[in-house]
Amino acid sequence: MKHLLSAFFLCLLLSACSRGNKLIIGTDATYPPFEFVDESGNITGVDIEVGREIAKSLGKEVEFRNINFDGLITALRSGSIDLVISSMTATPERRQSIDFSEPYVKTGLAVLVAKDSTLQNADDLKAPGRKIAVRLGTTGESWARANLKEAKIIALDADVSCVMEVVNGNVDAWIYDQLSIMNYHAKHAAKTRALLAPLREEVWAVALKQGNTELKAKVNEVLSRMRTDGTFSKLADRYMAKEKAMMTAQGLPFVFELK
Repeated sequence: MKHLLSAFFLCLLLSACSRGNKLIIGTDATYPPFEFVDESGNITGVDIEVGREIAKSLGKEVEFRNINFDGLITALRSGSIDLVISSMTATPERRQSIDFSEPYVKTGLAVLVAKDSTLQNADDLKAPGRKIAVRLGTTGESWARANLKEAKIIALDADVSCVMEVVNGNVDAWIYDQLSIMNYHAKHAAKTRALLAPLREEVWAVALKQGNTELKAKVNEVLSRMRTDGTFSKLADRYMAKEKAMMTAQGLPFVFELK
């Protein structure tokens, strides 16, 4: 038994040493402009810059791991990553198993429908027999399952699959966040409409394991500093000029305006 315990603790020690002075961040790099893979094959975007700022403040190197969205919480809880920075909504359900920083983005759930659709609002989604596309593991899925009891919910594992279901007329609507709905509508303006009035408001935050109060305090400190020193504003100009203009034109508050 002593040898077994020694081997166990040796494995733990080796695992810790292998991480060294490195902050490992999980993200699903399929969501521009927040996290995506650029033409050179590098993960980049607003959330990636946030992660770099946190690592810099901690005096650590940073490693980003590209993980499918529905596997991020599992990776965090298992300890294979230190943080999740991936456009993740801080929901009460998720808070049961993980912790979150203070919010850094305020957004909402919106709807993409076909150009000739008669759907106009959330009430129209509740008609019996509606087919609703959602991204697997997202708040769009949980909202749809909780609120659209008469609908057929079609959960898919990629944004492009969801939007093409709308474009091809296979579903009545896709429920996702405002920024994505705006961007995909812009790409398919001839065949879609965007219903941007939020089904519900949401905030995004950095996710971390429960009980890690020291790391949480440092993350909150970095996010607060990025708001006050203009870093988020600069990131908006660099990555989100189009989105900011679209939201302003529709009288919607920009995502970094948390009040």
